[in-house]
Amino acid sequence: MKRAVWITLLAILAFAIILIARLPVRWVAGFIPKNVSCTELAGTVWNGSCDGLVAQNIQVGNVSWDLRAMPLLSGKVAGHVQLLRGTNFARGDIEASSNGSFTARNLQVDMPLDPTLMPQLPRNLSGNVKANLQTIHVEKNTILSVQGQLEARDLVQSGNQRLVLGDYSLTFPPADPSTEPVGQLRSLSGPLNVEGTLKLTREPGFVVEGLVAPGPDASPQLVKELSYLGAPDAQGRRPFSVAATF
Repeated sequence: MKRAVWITLLAILAFAIILIARLPVRWVAGFIPKNVSCTELAGTVWNGSCDGLVAQNIQVGNVSWDLRAMPLLSGKVAGHVQLLRGTNFARGDIEASSNGSFTARNLQVDMPLDPTLMPQLPRNLSGNVKANLQTIHVEKNTILSVQGQLEARDLVQSGNQRLVLGDYSLTFPPADPSTEPVGQLRSLSGPLNVEGTLKLTREPGFVVEGLVAPGPDASPQLVKELSYLGAPDAQGRRPFSVAATF
């Protein structure tokens, strides 16, 4: 009798494991928040996709995921996630917990600067951003640590007159996670020669400091705007500093 009970219990457990592993994502669609929707859900809860993702009236793109089960035992969601928007993408290995902690590893990004996705950006700034980050750790909307490189390409500031700003790189070296992350900023091409640093502060916010000089291709308007920064040094560079909070 006992053996029959154990066989029955093991059969039920095996069925439950198979059901959970193969649980169609459509079965849990009712748990998706009201301000989030998908044009099409496919696959399982563990390995699936959401095409036409819209979150808070923002067209996000097509998302796919491959989650791991073990981190759930410690209250975390972890796995590989990919976002596609046409030919643009963001993909990496993520780990998130209910306390607002988020970590991404091997994060690769190739996306246009889109103020709808990043409202902190000036709405008159356009361009493309590429990132190759070994790791980035965020807690309660504050970036506590980051390692890797970002590039901003073809930056243009629109307005009364269109300003071509060029290409820039930002590199975060390995650092003590107890300190505020500081990246090295420099221009790659364009009308400005820039060298400086970008510090990610705990407010959260950032501080950018450095030296800037007009390049050979700088427009008269851009040269005039740089003159407001003060007198140049012997190399024609002027100090600048910009700070903001999110």
